[in-house]
Amino acid sequence: MNALRRVWAARPLPLRVAAVVTVVGLVLFMLLAKASTAMVTRTLTHALDSDLVASVTAVGPAVIAGRPAPPRPPGDETRVRVLDRAGTPVDGGGPTPLSASDIRRLLAGQAVWTFEPGRSDDPTRWAGRVLSAPDGTPRLVVAGAESVADVMLVGRTAVALVVAAVLAALAMGAAGWVAARFALRPVAGLRTAATELPAGERLPLPVARDELRALAQTLNELLGRRDAATEQLRRFTGDAAHELRSPVAAIRAQAEVAVSHPDPDLAGATLEDIAAQAQRLSALLDDLLALARSDAGERLPVEPVDLAEMARDAARRVAHGEVAAARHVARSEVTVRVTAAVPAVAHAAPSDVARVLDNLLANAVRHARRTVRVMVLPGVGEVRVLVDDDGDGVPVEHRELVFDRFHRVQDGRDRGTGGTGLGLALVAETVRRYGGATRVGQAPDGGARFEVRWPVGRPAQRSAAAGRAGASE
Repeated sequence: MNALRRVWAARPLPLRVAAVVTVVGLVLFMLLAKASTAMVTRTLTHALDSDLVASVTAVGPAVIAGRPAPPRPPGDETRVRVLDRAGTPVDGGGPTPLSASDIRRLLAGQAVWTFEPGRSDDPTRWAGRVLSAPDGTPRLVVAGAESVADVMLVGRTAVALVVAAVLAALAMGAAGWVAARFALRPVAGLRTAATELPAGERLPLPVARDELRALAQTLNELLGRRDAATEQLRRFTGDAAHELRSPVAAIRAQAEVAVSHPDPDLAGATLEDIAAQAQRLSALLDDLLALARSDAGERLPVEPVDLAEMARDAARRVAHGEVAAARHVARSEVTVRVTAAVPAVAHAAPSDVARVLDNLLANAVRHARRTVRVMVLPGVGEVRVLVDDDGDGVPVEHRELVFDRFHRVQDGRDRGTGGTGLGLALVAETVRRYGGATRVGQAPDGGARFEVRWPVGRPAQRSAAAGRAGASE
C-alpha cells in the first residue's frame, strides 16, 4: 500500500486529476447505463405483459362458456393454454414448461419467465387469469410469448450504453487533464516569477480573490522573510567579521610589538592584555556558536529545572568572576541580590537556563552602579524572572532593538568593557525556542528591568504559534 501511495504521489498533478475524473466518471456512467438498461427492460416487459393479458382476456368468454379457445390470428405466436389450479392442461394440449412455483405465482396474478433447457437466451413470458367454467370449476387461462427480440434489444442497448460510458469517462478524463494543466498554468507563472524576482520586489496580486491570490500573498510573505533573512545574514556576517577583527588585531599588534621591542618590564602587562583579548575572542566565538546552533534548531534534552536555584547559582558565578562578560566590574562595587521565596520548576536544558541567567546578570552588572536585584516569581503556567539594575536604563527608542544581534545602546562603552553584543540576543532566542518571551522596561530604581517569561510545561506540549505569540507580547 505504501509503495502504491509513493507511485501515485510521484505522478504529475494533471495526470492524477485526469485519473480520478476518469474513474469517477466511469463509475457514474456505468451506474447510469445499468439504470437505463433496467428501465428499458422494465418498459419492454410491461408492454409484453399487457399483450399477454389482452390475449387471456380475448379467450375468456369462450372458457366461461365452456367452448374451446379460438385459434390465434395468423402471425400471432402467443400461446394460450387452459389449466386447472394444479397446472394440468384441460384444453387437450401437451404439458407446459410451468413449474409448481410458476403456477402459484400465476394464480396470484403475477407474470413469470420460463426458459427452455439449454436456451437461456430464449425466455418465454407467461401471464394468467383465473376464470370459472360453466360448472363453476376454476380454470387458469395462461398466455405465453417468446421475447427473443426483446432480449436482443436489451443486450444491444446494454452494450451500447457500456461503450458510451467508457468513451464518456475517457473524454471526462481528457477534459480534466486539460483543465488541470490550464488551471496550473498561472501557478507555474507565479513560481517562475518568484524565482526571478530581485530582492525587495513582490509578485502582483490577481484581481480575483481566489486561491491564486492567496498563493501570491503567501509567496510574497515568503519573499519578505527571505529578504529579511538575507539582510539579517548580511548584517550578521559583517558585524561578526568586525567584532572578530578587533580582538584579533589587538592580539596581533601587541604580539608584534613584544617581538620587535622585547622589554622584560612590559612583558607581564602585554601578556595580560593578550590574554584579555583572547578571552574576549573566545567569548565571542562561544556566543556565535550558540546562536548558530539555535538557528539550526538544535534541541538539548530537557529536565525539570528550579529557576530559583539556577538564579542563585548565576549570582554566585557573577560574584566570583566566573562569567567572562562581568569580570571587569569590581565585586565590591555591585551587589547581586536574589529574591526567590519558593521553588519555580520549569522543563528546560540546564545549560540553556544557565546561559540566559548568566547573560542577563552580566548585562545588569556591567550597567549597574551599586545593586542588581533578581526576582523569580512562579505563576500559572509560567515563571517570571525579573532582573533590575540601578544604572542609566535603556532608552525607549532602543527597547525594541536591544535583543538584536550586535546592537549596543552605548557602543563605545560596551566595546571597551568586553561585551560581545550577542548576550541579549542569545537570551531572546533561547527563551523563544521554549515558547517564552522577553521584554525590557524600567526598573523601580530608574535602571533597566529585563523580564523573562519561562513556560513551565514541556516544550513539546507547546505549539510554535504560542511561542511566537508570547515573544511578541
